[in-house]
Amino acid sequence: MTSPQAVSGEYDARIRRAEKLIADKSSASEILSFYKRISSFQKTFVTQIAEANRQQSTSRSSGAEWPQFGSVRDALDLTLVLPHFRNFLSLVEQNAPNALAAAAREIAALPSESWIALLTAYWENAGRFDQQIGAFAQFFPRAFLQPYAAYIASRTAVPPVLVTLRVCPLCGGRPYVGVLRVEGDGGKRWMVCSFCGYEWDFRRLLCPTCGEEDEKKLPVYVAEQIPHVRVEACETCKFFMRTIDLTKDGYAVPVVDDLAAIPLTLWAHEHGFSRLQPNLFGS
Repeated sequence: MTSPQAVSGEYDARIRRAEKLIADKSSASEILSFYKRISSFQKTFVTQIAEANRQQSTSRSSGAEWPQFGSVRDALDLTLVLPHFRNFLSLVEQNAPNALAAAAREIAALPSESWIALLTAYWENAGRFDQQIGAFAQFFPRAFLQPYAAYIASRTAVPPVLVTLRVCPLCGGRPYVGVLRVEGDGGKRWMVCSFCGYEWDFRRLLCPTCGEEDEKKLPVYVAEQIPHVRVEACETCKFFMRTIDLTKDGYAVPVVDDLAAIPLTLWAHEHGFSRLQPNLFGS
C-alpha cells in the first residue's frame, strides 16, 4: 500500500528540483515558479487521497484495502476529487500567467455539471491516439487529476507484458517523456505515461509512435547547455520524444527537467518534428 509519506516525498523532490533549476537561472524559471505552486497543491491533494484510503482500509473489519483495478481508467471517483477542484482553480487564478488565470475564472463560474463533464472527458480520453483536446484546454483537468491517476496506477496490477508496448499497460495512454536510468555499464530506457505517470521499460532503438527500428532514421539531438536532456526523433513519422538521461545527471527529476527544456522543443519544431504528447504546459 502506498503511504502518504511516500506520496508526499515524490512531490517534495519535484519542488526541490524546480527550486534548483530556478536558482541556476533556467530559461524556464517563470514556468517552474508556477509549477512549484501546482506541485504543492498536488502533494496536498494526493496525500489527502492516500489518507482517506488508509482510513477506509482500517475501518473495514476485514482490513482489506481498496480493490486493485484492471485499468486506471476504471477508477474515477468524482465524489472524492470534485470537492477539491474549486481550490485548484483559485490557485491557478491567483498565480498563473494571464491567459491561464482568465481561463480559471471562466471555469470557476461554470456549474458543477460542466466541471464533471470536463474532468470525465479528460479521464476517459487523455493521452490516447484519438484525443482531440489541445494542450491549453487540457491543462486544468491534467494538472488536477494527474496525482489521483498516479495514485490509482500505483494500486493497479500490471498485466504480463511479452512485447515492447508503445502505450501505457495500465491506462492505454501515450508516453510524453522518456528516461534513461543506469543499468550495468549503460542505461536502460523507460517511457513515462502522459496520463497516469506510470513508467514501463522500452527498447533503446524503437520509435514509440510508429515502431521504426532503423537507427539511421532515429536521430538524437543534445544541446550543449543541457546535455542530460535528449531529443529522440523519428524521420519516418516525424514525431519526437524528449528523454531525460539520468546516467548524465542523477539529480534530475524527469517531470521537472522536461518542463525546463524549452529550447529543445524549439529545435524539434524548427526541424519539422512534433511532440508525441506535450507536457503539462504544452511544450
